Amino acid sequence: MREDTADRSDARAGTELRGDCASCFGLCCVALPFARSADFALDKDAGTPCTNLRTDHRCGIHATLRERGFTGCTVYDCFGAGQRVSQVTFGGADWRGGPPEHRRRMFDVFPVVRQLHELLWYLTEALTLPAARPVHADLRRALADTERLAGGTPEELAALDVPAHRQRVNALLLRTSELARAGARGRKKNRRNADLMGARLRGADLAGADLRGAYLIAADLTGADLRGADLIGADLRDADLTDADLTGAFFLTQPQVNAARGGPGTRLPGSVTRPVHWAA
Repeated sequence: MREDTADRSDARAGTELRGDCASCFGLCCVALPFARSADFALDKDAGTPCTNLRTDHRCGIHATLRERGFTGCTVYDCFGAGQRVSQVTFGGADWRGGPPEHRRRMFDVFPVVRQLHELLWYLTEALTLPAARPVHADLRRALADTERLAGGTPEELAALDVPAHRQRVNALLLRTSELARAGARGRKKNRRNADLMGARLRGADLAGADLRGAYLIAADLTGADLRGADLIGADLRDADLTDADLTGAFFLTQPQVNAARGGPGTRLPGSVTRPVHWAA
């Protein structure tokens, strides 16, 4: 489902924390459900292959997903969980042609590993933040623990209490955010979980702001200063980032950027790449 990007400034692009469809059995196109909406042109139940999935596990309309009404596919990334479950957890055994139990277990495990890989992505980025040095040792331990869990057997993964592990990691990421934003100039605005859908924030000073979980759907952030902001979990669907400055913004994922609108003047952190559809 992952949309190709125009430039590859992120050193992590193509690593185990980015989706590699060529090494996956199309798990996101089978295991996950979606409903007919502005993001998807049809309904699909969990465990049912998308009608656009070919027998080689590749998307038959990948080049025209947006035009065909599958924008939701272009803003999704499994953070590398797909290839891990396909090639490691299940040792390269395809879900096609296998017994029903094998198929069911693979589809159940995929969302679990996807959540763990997302945490790995956040922890890896946290370790690149110099201001978070006081908690780097804790971050490394959490990274190793999460990697160990992600490498578990199908039975271990199915029994894993993911919310409890996310809560432990989140406490550490919150501390990381506080340290990283401490050096931002002016007052550190707290917009955590704020409802900013459609908000007029053109040219807003949001440098060092806490925007964790904020609803910024269709918000006008044209020319906004988002330098050093915490954007973990912020909903940026259709948010206008034209000429916005996100230099140094952290915990910003590729799916978030792909879901937003931007242009040549949008300044992005090195952890993400500029979406192709922005050029259009």
